[in-house]
Amino acid sequence: MEKPTLISFKLCPFVQRSVITLLEKKVDYEIKYIDLANKPDWFLKISPFGRVPVLQVGEHVLFESAVINEYLDEVNPPSLHPTVPIEKAKQRAWIEFASAINMDQYLLTMTKDKQEFDKKLSDLNAKFSQLEAILPNGFSDSLYFSGKTFQLIDTSFAPAFMRFDFLEKSKANLKFFENFPKLALWSKTLLSKDSVKNSVLPEVPEEYIRYIKDHNSYLGSLI
Repeated sequence: MEKPTLISFKLCPFVQRSVITLLEKKVDYEIKYIDLANKPDWFLKISPFGRVPVLQVGEHVLFESAVINEYLDEVNPPSLHPTVPIEKAKQRAWIEFASAINMDQYLLTMTKDKQEFDKKLSDLNAKFSQLEAILPNGFSDSLYFSGKTFQLIDTSFAPAFMRFDFLEKSKANLKFFENFPKLALWSKTLLSKDSVKNSVLPEVPEEYIRYIKDHNSYLGSLI
């Protein structure tokens, strides 16, 4: 396989999904960072939506993190997807659910007033309740979406969990999973993995908090 190049904005959770997959599969790759506030012309020519991630493989260009991860999974066995078609389809659906959580999380950090913040937090809690209900029972030390096995779907939730962790460690004193023990264990399990810990640059936690503050959001005033 030709050495791929991943185009990234270092705070983007969707890029992080693909980085986790690359690291988990021990793929030799290059990464190129851009500023999304000042997108270079060469990037706009290859990214139909003008957003990251973009994966370049020779003359080929892939976009959208779920598609990129599917490709990386197929060409770098063994697969991180279930082998049973219905289970694979169900996980693909929940990967879309993870994308919705990423968007809710972003809106939570950007909203300007407490009323809207509380509404976004309520939206997230509703999604947390849905996830808590479908996660397997009976695990005390570690937990993945399917139980004991790390799969592609876990790469899709890990970036959101990492950002919730950044916020919990801030001055805002937030406890996102206080009422969701299985989610708390799933998050702890994923954040302890090397492929997740090494999927962002060392400065990302600080820059993530600064990014929120710089947008003069309600949460920015708390952290």
